[in-house]
Amino acid sequence: MSPAAPRRPSRSTLLIVGVLVIGIAGIVYSRVRQAPDAGTVAATSLAGANSAILKGTLDPKAQALIPADYRFVTPGTFTVATHPGQLPLADYGTDSKDVVGIEPDIARLIADGLGLKLVIVPVAWADWPLGLESGKYDAVLSNVTVTEERKKKFDFSSYRYDLLGIYTRTDGPIQKIEKPADVAGLKVVVGASTNQDQILRQWDQQNIAAGLKPVEYQYFDDAVVGRLAVITGRADVSFEPNATGAYSARDGKVRRVGLFPGGWPNAAAISVTTRKGSGLADAVTQALNTQISSGTYAQALKRWNVAEEAVPQSQTNPPGLPTL
Repeated sequence: MSPAAPRRPSRSTLLIVGVLVIGIAGIVYSRVRQAPDAGTVAATSLAGANSAILKGTLDPKAQALIPADYRFVTPGTFTVATHPGQLPLADYGTDSKDVVGIEPDIARLIADGLGLKLVIVPVAWADWPLGLESGKYDAVLSNVTVTEERKKKFDFSSYRYDLLGIYTRTDGPIQKIEKPADVAGLKVVVGASTNQDQILRQWDQQNIAAGLKPVEYQYFDDAVVGRLAVITGRADVSFEPNATGAYSARDGKVRRVGLFPGGWPNAAAISVTTRKGSGLADAVTQALNTQISSGTYAQALKRWNVAEEAVPQSQTNPPGLPTL
C-alpha cells in the first residue's frame, strides 16, 4: 500500500469520478477464501506475549553482514517504526500498549535473526520517511510498497507480495470481479490517495470511455465504517489491501470476489525499508531468508491469515513500481 499525491477527504462520504487514464492488463486471482486458517490467532492472545509465541532463528551470516560502521539507534536493539491502524498489519493489543500484527511479528523474527532486542515505535504513516532518513529508527515495517521513486532514498528487503482484494457482503449478488468493466456502476469503498484508489480511477476512466456507468467512490475516515457500508449494502464492494480484507473476512460477513497485484498491472512487493546506503538491507534480507527456511516466517503469515502473500525468498531492492 502506498499513498499517492496527498489529498484530504471530508469526514463524510465523497462521490468522485476519477480522471487518470492507463491501458489495461491484468493479473487475476479467482480463489476466494471466506474462513480463517486454523492457525489464525486473535490479537487478544498476542498482546503482551508476542515474543513467547514466535521466536526467530539466530543467523550468524546475517550478523556478519551488518556493516562494522553501522550505528543502531540504540546499541543492541533493532528499532522499527510501524503505523498501528488496522489488523492484521499492526494495531494496539488489548492492553492498548503493545503493538501486534504481522508487521511487528516479522520485525521480531528479523531482530532475533540479527541477535538484537526489538523496539517498536508507533508512527503516523506520513512521518516514517523523514524519521527513517533522520535516524530515528533503523527500519520501517508498515506495509510499504517498493517503488522506483522510493528506491532513490531507501533500501528494501521484500517479505510479502502486495495484493489488493475486492470484497462484498457474503449474501450479496456480486460473484466475481476480474476486469475493469466489472466495477462499472458500482459503489466502491476505497482508501483515498492509495494505490487501489489510483487503479480504480484508471479502470473507471476506461469504462466511461467505453460508454459504461461510472464508479461511485466512497471514502471514509474510519475503516470500520467503510466495512459496515459494505455489510449493510450501502456500498457494493470494498477495494483494499488483501491482508486487511482477508483478516476481516474471518467472521463470514464478507467474501472476496477479486484479487489483483498491488501495482496493477505490475506485480509489487511489500518490503522492510532501511536508509539508502546504510548497508543494513543485506543483513535484513539474509535474516528474513533464514526465517523463511526455518518455517517461522510461514507461521507468522498463517496466523494473521495472509499466507497467500508469502514470498519464496527475500530480495534486496527488488524491482519497484514505475513512476506514473
